[in-house]
Amino acid sequence: MSSSAERPQRRLTTLELIAMKERGERIAVLTAYDFLMAGLVDDAGVDCVLVGDSLGQVVAGEDSTLPVTLEQMIYHARAVGRALKRALLVVDMPFLTYQISAEEAIRNCGRVLQASGAQAVKLEGGHEDVASTIRRVVDAGIPVMGHLGLTPQSVHRLGGYRLVGRRKEESERLRADARRLEEAGCFSIVLEMLPKGLAGEVTREVSVPTIGIGAGPDCDGQVLVLPDMLGLNEGFSPGFLKRYADLAATVREAVGEYVREVKDGEYPGPEHSYE
Repeated sequence: MSSSAERPQRRLTTLELIAMKERGERIAVLTAYDFLMAGLVDDAGVDCVLVGDSLGQVVAGEDSTLPVTLEQMIYHARAVGRALKRALLVVDMPFLTYQISAEEAIRNCGRVLQASGAQAVKLEGGHEDVASTIRRVVDAGIPVMGHLGLTPQSVHRLGGYRLVGRRKEESERLRADARRLEEAGCFSIVLEMLPKGLAGEVTREVSVPTIGIGAGPDCDGQVLVLPDMLGLNEGFSPGFLKRYADLAATVREAVGEYVREVKDGEYPGPEHSYE
């Protein structure tokens, strides 16, 4: 693990992510929602931190991302932004903060950047209306990461959390949407829950980086939700997820030991007390 003293005290930029694709360097992305975890993720060398609206589920205990508000996103993004020294900071725009009009999208996206210190926002979808809005947001000077495939804010329209793009009409639409987002000015595109062959085709067809989650190994980068990959979210076990730790068991064991020592009078001991 590299220390913060060894790394440049400068954030990566959207242009540097594009350059990483051009030279074939994979991009590592993780979510974060608070100051302490964001600092650890940044120290470990992640290239991009996404403050995802997945916080609705993994932080607030909601059933979906739909209840998440703009105020929640700004609050968590500000905390994360204070910790980052190197990683690019991207913030999800929550449901109904960009779909109503381009003017409202520009206002809300600009507010996120002003209030949080983020460098970019992420918007879901690739149909013509969304792409037109993204173009307006980008033209206003706000970098945008796109998101195609399983778009959680459209979960009810999609019929649930499922693989997207197996049917010919879906795959053709996704490829067209990816080109549309590139033309609209997105600096990267998240591909979620796509067949790996389709994700690879999209990656080769666009000049901006693709960031996969459940989309196979041929994307330019990968993203996971931090509590999922750390084994803290025990109830979530999709096929694409690799758990890099089992912290739920560690936390449960540590807290159980603390409870036992308090009840038995072992803690605090002499070394934890003041004269």
